[in-house]
Amino acid sequence: METRKQLLLRRHRRHKRLFMFGALLVLVALDWFGSWSTTPVLLVLGWIAHEAWFADHLFYSPRDDYQYRFPTGVEPLPVRLVEGRIEAVTGSLPVGVDTLMLEVDIRCGWLGRWVDPHVLIDCGECTDRQDFERGVNGRRYINLSGAQAALAAGTLRLRGRFCRLAPGASLYAFSNPDYAKQKVLVIAPHADDAELAAFGLYSRCSDVHIVTLTQGEIEAQVYRRLGLDSAAAARLKGRLRSWSSLAVPLWGGVPATRCLQLGYYCLRLEAMEAEPERAFASLESGETDIRSVRRFNALALPGDLDGASSWRNLVGDLAALLARLQPDVVVVPHPQLDPHPDHIQASRALDQAIEQSGWTPSVQLLYANHLVDNDRWPMGPAGGGIALPPCIDPLPADALWSPVLCEQARLDKAQALAMQHDLQVPLSFKKRLRRTIQWLLAARRWPESGEDDFFRKAVRRHELFWVRRLSD
Repeated sequence: METRKQLLLRRHRRHKRLFMFGALLVLVALDWFGSWSTTPVLLVLGWIAHEAWFADHLFYSPRDDYQYRFPTGVEPLPVRLVEGRIEAVTGSLPVGVDTLMLEVDIRCGWLGRWVDPHVLIDCGECTDRQDFERGVNGRRYINLSGAQAALAAGTLRLRGRFCRLAPGASLYAFSNPDYAKQKVLVIAPHADDAELAAFGLYSRCSDVHIVTLTQGEIEAQVYRRLGLDSAAAARLKGRLRSWSSLAVPLWGGVPATRCLQLGYYCLRLEAMEAEPERAFASLESGETDIRSVRRFNALALPGDLDGASSWRNLVGDLAALLARLQPDVVVVPHPQLDPHPDHIQASRALDQAIEQSGWTPSVQLLYANHLVDNDRWPMGPAGGGIALPPCIDPLPADALWSPVLCEQARLDKAQALAMQHDLQVPLSFKKRLRRTIQWLLAARRWPESGEDDFFRKAVRRHELFWVRRLSD
């Protein structure tokens, strides 16, 4: 079944092809009375302009307001921005909170249509940067987590570059326990999802387990260069990524005995739920027995008995883990925000496993490694903060937790990503050329730690979780 993101991307490409065909007809018409030699030059210049300024996948208008709702009890504090300082209109600024979000209208300047508009947050000791869409003109949410002391002291300063901030704003404050001190279970649909979303969290945990649902074996074309056919390449990729799911967390202090690889197959989870008793083979490797990558698991699970890649086994495995580990906190993809089919199904499998196991965690920490309508979020360069993502259609009213990663934690997280085989695939010539054009014309920058865009998107000043309470 075609996902909403795939549908939007296909529609975007169709519209782009129609636009380019129409532009070609206009160029030919304009050139009819001139020299034909100008048409190729104009086509090349048009393509360069497209790659520099119009190649982003943005499936909403930058003029749309974000539509966030928060739980009852999280009331907005009206504030004003006076020369970049935040002043409360009524009451006093919050103290003793861990997560702060500033709701403010942002309007880009004319340069903000060509260079990424961003807000600089000066805390005194450091300056954070949070980027927004080119052409932004609407309600956005700036992440001020980690700046509480500067805010209370009155030394926090906000400054827009290529954009302006409206003087009226609202401040949302969230108080959370340090979930790293509780018993945590991280659910990763694929190897690297745990590191992308929660390396900073799980590397601080004293009691954490990481379970990876799938082998990650599909799209293995790069391994065919080793002389393998498509099935053998997929099997090799599945083995490598399964190994990564067990070995890489050790870099964050989590031994392999606390990591489990369930071995199900990529992009099969949705079909598995539709027919829970049926076993589904891999789309590319041809394998049918999930036990091929389970031999290093420290715990025995129900799916080990027959090795069938079925929904019944997946839910049974998760239910057994919940009953045995009894975690207080489960970290799982956001079912409404992250559009990847396997990520959505991971959340659905967890819900069914909770019912089957009889154990209900107190809290789900939800993360989004992908978005349906903005491929660049978190926008801006690596190391900056994470502003809230686009929310054009209202989400469930969840609280937020956004812990701050120190410089050493960000360095360690970048190296954890560098150990992931799937994030080391060389860039295509087209992507490399596009980056060069954007570097020259749009002032975009990428980190030295790795070429994959996740090195830019995931290695940030913050990690961000939506807090969904299941029991009190």
